[in-house]
Amino acid sequence: MRCRIYKKKVIILTLVVVACGLALWNSGRQKKNDFVQDPDVEKVHARAQVSLGSRKIANESTPEKVQKQEVDNVTLVYRSVVFQLNFDQTIKNLEKITNRPQDDVVIVVQVHNRPDYLRQLLESLRKAKGIENVLLIFSHDYWSPELNQIVASVDFCQVLQIFFPFSIQLYPKEFPGHDPKDCPRDIEKKDALKLGCINAEYPDSFGHYREAKFSQTKHHWWWKMHFVWEKIKVLKDHKGLVFFIEEDHYLSPDFYFVLKKMWNRKTEECPDCDVLNLGTYARVPMFADKANKVEIKTWKSTEHNMGMAITRDTYLKLIECTDTFCSYDDYNWDWTLQHLTVNCLPKFWKVMVAEVPRIYHIGSCGMHHKKSCKPTTESAKIEAMFTGNQPSLFPENMVISRRHSMGALSPLVKNGGWGDIRDHELCKSYRRLQ
Repeated sequence: MRCRIYKKKVIILTLVVVACGLALWNSGRQKKNDFVQDPDVEKVHARAQVSLGSRKIANESTPEKVQKQEVDNVTLVYRSVVFQLNFDQTIKNLEKITNRPQDDVVIVVQVHNRPDYLRQLLESLRKAKGIENVLLIFSHDYWSPELNQIVASVDFCQVLQIFFPFSIQLYPKEFPGHDPKDCPRDIEKKDALKLGCINAEYPDSFGHYREAKFSQTKHHWWWKMHFVWEKIKVLKDHKGLVFFIEEDHYLSPDFYFVLKKMWNRKTEECPDCDVLNLGTYARVPMFADKANKVEIKTWKSTEHNMGMAITRDTYLKLIECTDTFCSYDDYNWDWTLQHLTVNCLPKFWKVMVAEVPRIYHIGSCGMHHKKSCKPTTESAKIEAMFTGNQPSLFPENMVISRRHSMGALSPLVKNGGWGDIRDHELCKSYRRLQ
């Protein structure tokens, strides 16, 4: 019965967002001086001249101390802007890049709010040979004029921005953000039931209650996967690769070249390979003997979650596991995928992976790390490695060096953080509501 209630809530929530957004869109009641002007919003509608400031997101308050506040007009306007941009799907740089090959590589970048890393990623992309053939999609879960300006600076390929419509920023004081009446993370279930907080019945496997900042990444990943393959109009009949990366990744000058070579090897020698992967986290200082080699092995989330390229066939099998993905109690999308490879997908994933990585992770201060890090320092180290191995870049042919014995890997021990039934139902709803 609760499941039905939350399904109805998700549907009603979406309809309210659209209705409120369109109403505010046409009303134009806000005065110009009330907001900082944002050119990107002005392009969507001249009257939506607003800017979201930073919001403090916490999961420390208890329901009896904080009353739920009404949604402010700025948030409602931004919901409508996001809805409109996702509908319009305006591709930039069409006048500069007029002959992008059909079914060529599509790159999708999941972006949160780390502009310094995004700048480094784009600098690496700018240096890549063949980048003009790519459609570069930025999938945001945070609206920021600074991020929009960084994206607007991209002039080397076609660009599309999409926005996760259920982000914390767009729902700062209600689910999927943190509702003041949500249960505190570490409260005992018996105490939560006495308190009467919203999600008292649904702690995770370890007795903890949801934290929106951790739930969001998995939501965004799954929404993005579905939206890209099924709702982006120019990709309706896309028969090529979609390459998924994140804002804190850094790519080699020959990544596009190598990915295309790997695509050829897959077609000719490994048609049942489900994923192409440009490398693991292990850095290889000397490229010479391995730069033209790939391996075939069983996909493992802790090694092959960075720089994954898949086809529509792989996606269609994956999306059939929506219920399993959305209900598995792990807030990590990649660890959840590992579970799917054993418990839902028709067979475990087979991956073709480059022995010399063409993608690198420079964001060692992300969700799971607390140490300070400088993206410019990391990218400089990687560039020095590219310079020292220049003769080995752009290999004429990629060859399969090893085919490892294949077999399903045992699923990792789940991390929890995904026990709330509201997360399950919202996650499942993306296929129905978009």
